[in-house]
Amino acid sequence: MTLYPKLILEALAHVRYPGTGVDVVSSNMVEDNIRIEGNKVSFSLVFAKQNDPFAKSLVKACEQAIHTYIGSEVEIVGNIAVKFTEAPKPVDEKPLKGVKHIVAVYSGKGGVGKSTIAANLAVAMSNLGFSVGLLDADIYGPSIPKMFGVEDDRPTVEVVDGKEMIQPVVQYGIKVLSIGFFVDQANALVWRGPMAGNALKQLINDTAWGELDYLFIDMPPGTGDIHLTLVQTVDLSGVIVVGTPQEVALADVRKGVNMFTNDKINVRVLGVVENMAWFTPAELPQNKYYIFGKEGCKRLAEEMNVPLLGQIPLVQSICESGDAGSPISLNDESPMSIAFQSLAQKVHSILGN
Repeated sequence: MTLYPKLILEALAHVRYPGTGVDVVSSNMVEDNIRIEGNKVSFSLVFAKQNDPFAKSLVKACEQAIHTYIGSEVEIVGNIAVKFTEAPKPVDEKPLKGVKHIVAVYSGKGGVGKSTIAANLAVAMSNLGFSVGLLDADIYGPSIPKMFGVEDDRPTVEVVDGKEMIQPVVQYGIKVLSIGFFVDQANALVWRGPMAGNALKQLINDTAWGELDYLFIDMPPGTGDIHLTLVQTVDLSGVIVVGTPQEVALADVRKGVNMFTNDKINVRVLGVVENMAWFTPAELPQNKYYIFGKEGCKRLAEEMNVPLLGQIPLVQSICESGDAGSPISLNDESPMSIAFQSLAQKVHSILGN
């Protein structure tokens, strides 16, 4: 038996593409590269879309047609290549491409001053001349709007490159966004994990953050869906773990460090901040009273081989400034502002340019 291309095409004309009902020859799906070597026949089938659902079945149909209309001795099985005219879709890139460093501020338990650290660190980094954003990802207890005095503000929405994007509120030169802008402050949020995760994704993906040197993310306390959603959505440069010196809080610091360093999450722990390290009354600024224990986070940092980024005292003015919507780091000459500036410099020195 003599084989030639026209004979192959006549056999393939009996094979119809299920998506259109038109035969593969008339549809120009048979590439002009039919090769015949004795009884061996090879050619390519061309599909318009990647991962065409009919690709495998159509290859088998073409093999069967050649055996049926030409002869079973034709060696065709395994010799039909599959090609696609559509280029493969690029892998979705993680958002925030214009942000150099994304840093999460985390605590294992509530009430240790994590949001206060995040707010003042953002201000201190801005004071150093960097462009800064602050995302309040504490879905269940957003406090950043109050700390920045923007509780009554509402972000606007603008069309950017054909897509509606949330415009962050700008306060003290910092781009601020919080779930607190979109909910009734008087009512508690009762959301299951997936709902909270989707809300966080929207705040990240649908916000016009623009070009930033640093985006700090104030995370909710604990270990749960929100934390997994965050590390899966953005490329974190690192995480800062906040704790207090008391033993019951140190257990949560240890859990937090272990969570971020395990193989499944694998986020760099930039270091630990010991908040409420000691109490200093305003009338006795040189005195230190270790009411929650002494240097617990410092010892834990040494034990777990992570840096101690700073020790922030419990000072009444820090609380008052936060409640007034004016983070204490805005006061350049304040000793506490200097402490937060030192913290910002350490974070920047670790991450570099």
